[in-house]
Amino acid sequence: MTDRRLVTHLLRRLTFGPTAAEVDAAVRAGYDATLERLLTPAALPQPPDLGAQPAPGDSRAERQAVRKQQREQLATLVRWWLGRMVADRTAAEKLTFFWHGHWATSAQKVRSAHLMLGQQQTFRRYGTGPTGPLVRAMLRDPALILWLDGQKNTRKAPNENLSREVMELFTLGVGAYSEDDVKAGARALTGWQVDRATGRARLVARRHDSQAVELLGGTVGDLDSYADLIVRQEAHLPFVVGRLWARYGGPGPAPAVTGRDTTALLKAICTTPGFAATAGTLVKQPVEWLIGAVRQLGLEPDGAEPILRALGQMPLRPPSVGGWPEGAAWLTTSSTLTRLRAGQKLAARADVDGLTGSDRTQALATLLAVDSWSDRTHAALTATKDPRRLLALGLASPEYAVH
Repeated sequence: MTDRRLVTHLLRRLTFGPTAAEVDAAVRAGYDATLERLLTPAALPQPPDLGAQPAPGDSRAERQAVRKQQREQLATLVRWWLGRMVADRTAAEKLTFFWHGHWATSAQKVRSAHLMLGQQQTFRRYGTGPTGPLVRAMLRDPALILWLDGQKNTRKAPNENLSREVMELFTLGVGAYSEDDVKAGARALTGWQVDRATGRARLVARRHDSQAVELLGGTVGDLDSYADLIVRQEAHLPFVVGRLWARYGGPGPAPAVTGRDTTALLKAICTTPGFAATAGTLVKQPVEWLIGAVRQLGLEPDGAEPILRALGQMPLRPPSVGGWPEGAAWLTTSSTLTRLRAGQKLAARADVDGLTGSDRTQALATLLAVDSWSDRTHAALTATKDPRRLLALGLASPEYAVH
C-alpha cells in the first residue's frame, strides 16, 4: 500500500469520507500528523434551536399537536446533525455516530428531540475520554433511562432491562456476567426518574433500594459505584476495543491494544500493524455512504432523510437496543438499486466537469477516494460516456460501498 493509499484508508475510517483536497493535505502532512489532527478533541458544537419542550396535552387534538411538534423537532435535529457530519473534518462526528449506534437509543420511544440532543452532547463530552465517566453519564442519561424502562425500576419492583443491556451490549459482553449480577445491578439502579419538563433525571430516594448489593465480585450501593465496578472488570476493555475495531478496523478478532481512553484506543488501532491490511473489508453503513458522497461532491445534505429512510438507517432511530446491522446486511440487491437511484440524484446536482476527459475513471476514483476499480467495474465505467451517469455508477459500485 502506497503512502497515499494508507493515509486515504485512515481518512476513510476515521471520517465520513475524505475529499480529494483532504487526501492531498494529509499526504503532505504525513500519516502521524494526520492521525493526531483527526483525533484532537473538538469543542462542543452550538446546539440547534429546537424550541420549547412540548407540554403534555389533555384533549385528543392537543395530543396530536404535541406529537406533530415532537416530529418537527426531531426532524430539525436530524438535519442539524447531518449538516454537522458533512462539515466536520475530524473524527469527532463519526465517533459521536459510533457511540449512538453502540448505546443505541431510539427517538421512537423517547419522543423528545431535546433528550436525544442531550445524549448526543454526552457522547461528544465524554466519548473521547476514559470509559468510566461515559458509563456514569449514560446511566444518568434521560433518553437511555426512558428507552430501557429505567424509570420503572423501583425498590418494590426492580426492572432488569437497563442493568442487563448495560452489561451485555454496552460494557462487558455476553458471558462476562451472571443472572444474579443482572438482578443485583437492577437494584443498584433503582429510583432514577426522568422529568420530561426539565429534561433531567434525578434519584428519588423513596424509590431507591439503598441496601448495598454484591455483583461482579464486588459490592456496590449506588449508580456510581456500579459504573466504576463495571469498567474495572477484566472483560470491559477488550469488549470496547472489539466494538471499536468492528467499526474502525475490520472483521475478525481485534488486536490486543490498550489505552487509557477512547482516543488512545483509536490511535492504537490505527497504528497497529494489521490496520493497513483492513482496507476494503468494511461495508459502509448508509449514513457513511451518503455523507461521504455529499462531502466529496461538495453538496449540502438536502433531501438526505428520504434516501436514508429508503436505505434503512435513520439517525436517532436504531431498530433495536442492539443498534444497526453490520457488514453484508447492507449489500442487498434492493440497497444497491437504492444507492444507484440516490447516486443519480446526487450526480444531477454535482459539478462533473472533471469527469469528461480520457482519464475520467481515474478522476472518478480520486474524487470518491477509491483506491482502484476492479476489472469489471472499470470496464463498465470506461464504457460510460455521460459524466453524470459515470458518477452515479461510481457511487453505486462495490468499490465505493466497501472501504
